[in-house]
Amino acid sequence: MSVLCYNRGCGQTYDPKENAETSCTHHPGMPFFHETYKGWTCCNKKSTDFTEFLNIKGCSVAKHSNDKPPEPEKPQEIIEAPVVEEIRAPVYVPKERPSSDEPLIALPQSVNNGLAKTLESLSISAKGDEEEETIKPGTSCKNKGCKTSYLGPQSNALRCLHHEGAPIFHEGLKYWTCCQRKTTDFDAFLDQAGCIEGKHMWLKPKSETENVDKAKSCRFDWHQTGSHVCLAIYSKVPIPELSHITANQVKLNVSIIFGVERQEFASDFKLFGVIDLKQSKVSFLGSKVEISLKKAEPVNWLKLSLPEDD
Repeated sequence: MSVLCYNRGCGQTYDPKENAETSCTHHPGMPFFHETYKGWTCCNKKSTDFTEFLNIKGCSVAKHSNDKPPEPEKPQEIIEAPVVEEIRAPVYVPKERPSSDEPLIALPQSVNNGLAKTLESLSISAKGDEEEETIKPGTSCKNKGCKTSYLGPQSNALRCLHHEGAPIFHEGLKYWTCCQRKTTDFDAFLDQAGCIEGKHMWLKPKSETENVDKAKSCRFDWHQTGSHVCLAIYSKVPIPELSHITANQVKLNVSIIFGVERQEFASDFKLFGVIDLKQSKVSFLGSKVEISLKKAEPVNWLKLSLPEDD
């Protein structure tokens, strides 16, 4: 029975029954590799060629050994646990709320080109407050939902489709009580054609216009981004030179004159948060007024305004 000798430099097979003290020629030392040299520590024999190194004859004689030498221990890798740095969000400390009694200043305003042309064509301005009994060209029909404007006597022959009911705004839906065509889009609501045909009414009867307050409640919506709160007041053909929008850091006063009849929307808002007046502005458009309020603090507004007694 032949077994393999594990003595370094031997590598022969032998019969354990015939294993004498001089049977194995081997190297008792360890191999070393330094720069281009390969050799043995026991006899200091070395070579630059690997094949010659393997053929270097052993320098010691002894019995063959079938005991496999232990593998050299590998250095243990030290695995350092990753350092976890806890990054905490900055603690936000709200500023003290300014007084609502601070002076109100007018917000910067701009006028859309389309609105400017409309105002010019309808001759709506701050001048000439006296009302005339004659029908002016461009006067819109007073029947609700009719979009016809007076351009001369021939306009009387045009169909007048209008709504005789009242507008309803409930839980996001907009519709007229007379035809119940519900929608969530305000522009689509305004574009709904009338459901009843009748005669145009260019001027309201004096009985309806005398001693009647011109104030009118307009629909308005608001939304917010991370930096701004935007308020949209849907007043068709607003007149910038007759309107006044002022504010301080926590209060907004709005007075908008709009339409040929010079109706008025007026409201005061005790703002939920604080605004930066220098970066807030007003834009007059054809069908609405947009008020952009720059937040002074990076907080989410739960609502547009607070009750006056808060």
